[in-house]
Amino acid sequence: MNTPLEGKTALVTGGGRGIGAAIARRLARDGADVAITYVSAADRAGEVAADIEATGRRALALQADSADPDAVVAAVDRTAEELGRLDILVNNAGIAPFGPVEDVTPEEVDRTLAVHVRAVFVASQAAAARHLPADGRIISIGSSLAERVPYGGWTLYSTSKSALLGFTRGLARELGPRGITVNVIQPGSIDTEMNPAHLPEAEQEKEFISLGRYGRAEEIAAMAAHLAGPGGSYVTGAAIPVDGGVTA
Repeated sequence: MNTPLEGKTALVTGGGRGIGAAIARRLARDGADVAITYVSAADRAGEVAADIEATGRRALALQADSADPDAVVAAVDRTAEELGRLDILVNNAGIAPFGPVEDVTPEEVDRTLAVHVRAVFVASQAAAARHLPADGRIISIGSSLAERVPYGGWTLYSTSKSALLGFTRGLARELGPRGITVNVIQPGSIDTEMNPAHLPEAEQEKEFISLGRYGRAEEIAAMAAHLAGPGGSYVTGAAIPVDGGVTA
């Protein structure tokens, strides 16, 4: 078995379902021990942890709401403490606020920015300051909607995801001298519980996709694994679309 991440440890926030779960499973298959965070579905997180352990790797499931910065930092530190090290941080946890801008409440703005921006910042800050080695990797999951918004309702979501572009470029400059890479993956429409491909409204989204289909969570995981592995060693400060051509 090809295990390019043998001896590495990863933390995937929001790893209990969807894209995060796919990334956690793929990193384990590639040889890494993997910690995940989850908010409430402990049973789902337990299933992902069991799948990780089935590959022969160690797993750790941590309850942590990404809207709580203290919980996010604690998850970073606990991963390094309980699994012995931290080499790869995947900032994946996310929510999907949708609706007319006039209906958005201040509370929605605060929570969205807390989960999509502040959590990424403080997790990366803690990882870089205390744990990541010279070849460490920080990978954030953004969105194609940070680059192009084909229809309305996504203003808040797009605002929060576009912040990751500046964050990634800035941090890549800061951590580059240490050999740590920082990148953001920009998924398009991916078939998950958050955005199912079988719903009628999915047909509208497919009209904007060059390949004419939704992506699979495993396709995002493949890119994350590439960036985390030897093949990603000279990629940093990049925003990489995995969107079926929606931003072409």
